[in-house]
Amino acid sequence: EVQLVESGGGLVQPGGSLRLSCTASGITVNAAAMGWYRQLPGNECELISSISSTGISTYADSVKGRFTISRDNAKNTVYLQMNSLKSEDTAVYYCAAVIFSTSVACRRFGIWGHGTQVTVSS
Repeated sequence: EVQLVESGGGLVQPGGSLRLSCTASGITVNAAAMGWYRQLPGNECELISSISSTGISTYADSVKGRFTISRDNAKNTVYLQMNSLKSEDTAVYYCAAVIFSTSVACRRFGIWGHGTQVTVSS
């Protein structure tokens, strides 16, 4: 069974940091493009970062310079380091083994985790 499990979300103050993890089973994270999405109002998700099988990373303008995606092949895990968090970063964050460059219905197509909540508030 293919499964992605996110962890690391929580409550953090503005300016703080969190590191999200996405541990995979049934697939190899370095053999596929992996993405981190966050849920917009409604059930749409936007891609905020991705990492290709060759290690090329991309970022949405809204997180560029603050978020870093990485991968640990030995742990079959993809990470999202989030620094300088803002209140507008509050959302449910999903990892997925599929890349959509435009907004997409969360968890509808491809392999997705169940999400982890990130709340940025003082």
